[in-house]
Amino acid sequence: MDNSLPPADELVLVDRELARLDGRRSQLLARRAWLIQVLHASATPTAPPTPRPFPAPAPADSTPRSAQNVLLTLGGTLLTIAAVAFTLVSWGSMGIGGRAVVLSVVTSAALATPVALLRRGLVSTAESVAALGLVLMVLDAYAVHRVALPGTDGLGYTAVVSAVLAGAWTAYGSALSRLRIPLPAAVVAGQLPLPLGVLAAGGGPTAFAWAALVTAAADGAVVLWTRPASVRITAATGATALGGWALLTGGWLSLTSPWSGAALLLASAAVTLYGAWRTPALSVAGAVVAGLASVAALGGLLRAAVPADWAVPAYVLCGLALMSVWRPGATAAPADGRRAPEGGVPASEGGPVAGTSALRTPAGIRRGFARAGAGVAALGVFWALPPVAAGLLGPLARTTEVWSGEHAGRELASYPGTAVLVLAVAAAALAVLPRLWARCGSLALGWALLTALPVSLGLPYAATLALQLLTSAAALWIAVRPSPLTRGLREPEPRTAPATPAPEASDTPAAPTPGTPSGPGAFGAPGTGPGWPAWTPSRPVTRAPAPSPGAVIGWSAYVGGLASAVSAVALALDVRGATFVVLGAVLALLTGVAVLGTDTRRVVAACGAVLTATGLVLSVAAVGGFEDHGTALALLLVPAATAFVGAKARPVALPVEITGGAVGVLALGFAASRPAFLALALALGGVIAAATAVRPERRRFASWTAAVLFLSAAWVRLAVWDVTTPEAYTLPVTVPALVVGFLRRRRDPEASSWTAYGPGLAATLLPSLAAAWTDPEWVRPLVLGVAALAVTLLGARFRLQALLVLGGGVLALDGLHELAPYVVQAVGALPRWLPPALAGLLLLAVGATYEQRLRDARRLRERLARMR
Repeated sequence: MDNSLPPADELVLVDRELARLDGRRSQLLARRAWLIQVLHASATPTAPPTPRPFPAPAPADSTPRSAQNVLLTLGGTLLTIAAVAFTLVSWGSMGIGGRAVVLSVVTSAALATPVALLRRGLVSTAESVAALGLVLMVLDAYAVHRVALPGTDGLGYTAVVSAVLAGAWTAYGSALSRLRIPLPAAVVAGQLPLPLGVLAAGGGPTAFAWAALVTAAADGAVVLWTRPASVRITAATGATALGGWALLTGGWLSLTSPWSGAALLLASAAVTLYGAWRTPALSVAGAVVAGLASVAALGGLLRAAVPADWAVPAYVLCGLALMSVWRPGATAAPADGRRAPEGGVPASEGGPVAGTSALRTPAGIRRGFARAGAGVAALGVFWALPPVAAGLLGPLARTTEVWSGEHAGRELASYPGTAVLVLAVAAAALAVLPRLWARCGSLALGWALLTALPVSLGLPYAATLALQLLTSAAALWIAVRPSPLTRGLREPEPRTAPATPAPEASDTPAAPTPGTPSGPGAFGAPGTGPGWPAWTPSRPVTRAPAPSPGAVIGWSAYVGGLASAVSAVALALDVRGATFVVLGAVLALLTGVAVLGTDTRRVVAACGAVLTATGLVLSVAAVGGFEDHGTALALLLVPAATAFVGAKARPVALPVEITGGAVGVLALGFAASRPAFLALALALGGVIAAATAVRPERRRFASWTAAVLFLSAAWVRLAVWDVTTPEAYTLPVTVPALVVGFLRRRRDPEASSWTAYGPGLAATLLPSLAAAWTDPEWVRPLVLGVAALAVTLLGARFRLQALLVLGGGVLALDGLHELAPYVVQAVGALPRWLPPALAGLLLLAVGATYEQRLRDARRLRERLARMR
């Protein structure tokens, strides 16, 4: 039996184990560095320190070396301030001899002292004194200009002095390589000669930008060919600042003086590209900058040679040409299966990948060029979007009456017509890329092109309407059948994640995974040691696959098709005939999508078809001059049709019926102005709901809906007939409710009587009781009392709590209402002292038999509780 894993799964496990080994090696190296630091720090033999995996360094203000650095820095700063004050204040009071002595002695001593200090190992002190010497050299140069060369131009003199100081500090720092200050200071001084020299010679912005570019190129050479990190960081900062200035100047010149700007931008692009080529880590960013500079240069030249409307297309063409250097999958993989870095060179060998040419453009450069070109093209597409928005949203911002035959004025009529050319070129460029995002982008741009054409070309009303319908039809067809646009695209594979390998039983503990904190137990615990985990193959876990290309492209086209359909319907409201044509066409399109489509798209299309049919019905009613009640009856055709469709098309039945129900509510709103027709509409709605209740899956909800609609229709009709007797409204509710409760009790004898009979009895007894209290006649109270007595006796006979409580309560209140006049009359005929006396006797009797009455009340409550 072969238990070996597929090569792909085994490769994942091997890579994971290699990563674990690398993490273990990093932990051991960190431990080794800490141990070495502990050994060097131990001046006298002491107890071994407690081992720590990653010892935290002591605070900077507590170590002797840090305190020494603070003192040296403070001392050097004070000496520098003193030297500046002496040069600016006391210099003029000395003769020429004294000045020479000060210049030669102080500066020479400050520069020579670090040599002796370095021999004694006092590096920090030497750094401070050397820094003082550098500052003194600057002050000496200032003093020479102030005394010996006062008439010399300041900028020119500063440029020459900067060059001299840069060379002197370079030589000084190279001779004393242990000093860290002179070489970065030389780089800082080297930033000034060329820019200041150009300004001294009267050069303009262009010459200054060229000088900045040359200096930035020199800084780049320093970054590439020097080793000290401080020097490289300083040079990189200067190159970024001066190169950025040159690029900004070139971009400004490309708008005002294209040829001068093009030369500067191309030179800047060449310098940046060379640096990106030599530095793989910055290849993408450098290539982006170089690509944008090249596009700005060439686009500026083309902009000067073409009309103003063609300026943006010129830049877009340059961006697309730059983007064409990116070829997906052009970088070969290393022979050992590891991923090559962006420059196309394996990190472990430092040379070209086997099977590839050393002169091939690195992947990072190509990727940066592609991003730069894509950015320019995206800006061009953004510039071309206003006509798209005007074509799509313009009909929705209606300024004319519906069916007036008048058309609103076109927005953005003077916008450049080349916007559609930008959209077309960008769509074609994306269509050739075998990527899902590119196909979706090409589809969206194609839809935007068709939407913007009427605005950009000024098409007439009929042509605009036809083009919008054509756009909607094409997009909806692609939404249903996206296969032509998915050719060449790979279907997503199931994403697998191998389960964590289970280690075999072993006496050797497994090595910690990378990033796991370790402590004394990991290194110094007795009887333990690092070991390698033994793993066994495990079955990968399959995750949910990514969306297929067909689904993504289908949804993209679907959204555009619906948007175009809505815009076409809004535009068609200008003309009566166009409204019927467009609504019919949209209804056919949405019905087709509902029949041929899949997933949620068919559901949305089916609901949209219902709304479109509603629009057709309203249009027919408007043409026929129907009144509101007539329109309401016509609208009821829509829920009737949806109920029929729901019985046939099960996948979209529920959303379609809900949409039809919403249209039915709209119909009731139209009929509300005529109560008689409202009753008819409610009854027809009840018929539709009752027909729907025949279906098993809709039986409960539809039956209750039908009952409510029929009851509402009856109430509205009674109100139209001026019937005010409450029993006429409540008995139609009570009788079916009691029948349903009776059937419920037969099916479930344990059901509560309040659930089965409570709502039905309360629906009639309580309103009748309220009417009896205000009825001066005797018939209603008598009939209500008889009915309440019958209900009470039935409740006592069958031990039903709801009947007993409701019937008894209504009977008592009804009797109290009938006896109240006689009680009042009798009380009025009695002496005034008799009622208080009777009340007192009653209280005495109740108090004497309180415990017995309490037992009776508890017994009554228990009996009621035992009832259903």
